[in-house]
Amino acid sequence: MNLETSQTVFVGRYLSREARDKFRDDYNLFNTGLMKLPFDLPGFAFRNARLAVERLVETLSDCATQSKRRMSEGDEPSCLIDFWMQETVREIAESKTAPPHSSDVEIGSYLFDFLFASQDASTSSLLWAVTLLDSHPDVLRRVREEVSRIWSPESDTLISAEQLREMKYTQAVAREVIRYRPPATLVPHIAMKDFPLTESYTIPKGTIVFPSVYESSFQGFTEADRFEPERFSEDRQEEVIFKRNYLAFGAGPHQCVGQRYALNHLVLFIAMFVTVLDFKRHRTDSCDEIMYCPTICPKDGCSVFLSQRCPRYPNLTLN
Repeated sequence: MNLETSQTVFVGRYLSREARDKFRDDYNLFNTGLMKLPFDLPGFAFRNARLAVERLVETLSDCATQSKRRMSEGDEPSCLIDFWMQETVREIAESKTAPPHSSDVEIGSYLFDFLFASQDASTSSLLWAVTLLDSHPDVLRRVREEVSRIWSPESDTLISAEQLREMKYTQAVAREVIRYRPPATLVPHIAMKDFPLTESYTIPKGTIVFPSVYESSFQGFTEADRFEPERFSEDRQEEVIFKRNYLAFGAGPHQCVGQRYALNHLVLFIAMFVTVLDFKRHRTDSCDEIMYCPTICPKDGCSVFLSQRCPRYPNLTLN
């Protein structure tokens, strides 16, 4: 389901139903091979993953070709690649030359990087959101109360950006989900110069450093081992007070460019999921333990029983 969302956001109409199904299969091969030993030999998962990535990049490159054509004809953009290609086409028209790194293959490669970064991380957050809401009924109740004051499935309307901004508590829940269970627990960096880490130790230039985003999320914050969305309220603002520890999206000039998208995506999912559905976790021994795949998710994959909660499902269409 989340891959379908990512496909729509990034390349929209340029993937047919058949192409989406093939994309899903190849993406699963990629994810499986990513966690295996890097033996690039026939029959090994790593080889299957590498070949799958080549096919995925080829598919996304074709999407870039189609988007350039549409944007050249003056059509309105309808997905991320359209907005990107609209600017690329404008630059080509003004300078009569293509900007650097704007070939369809290069754009396809960049698209795959962006999609991978957003897809796996957001899937992790969606799973943990359901897990944590199930185990914190008071939080779930407050989210449902807030959303019901702002949006109703019977309205048959999409939740607007303005309505999302009104969901202050749901936003706090989303931020706390990401703090409590940051999807990417380690983010590698290379020291470009000697870096004094402490008074007694300096990281030498060229060293690969793996700061723990996960551990930093449990430092500084008030009672950091508790799931407590109120820490992100306007009164407490712990994301400001302890911003050096809230590193799920990085910091500084290398901060994640998709931060706003990721948070809005999670808030939107939480709001609609808890309003439209009742859910109950199928709890098993050690189901809440963390599994790495490569982002983190509950060990059981977050198995839940679902049932309809609203009088009828909303009739929603995307223009």
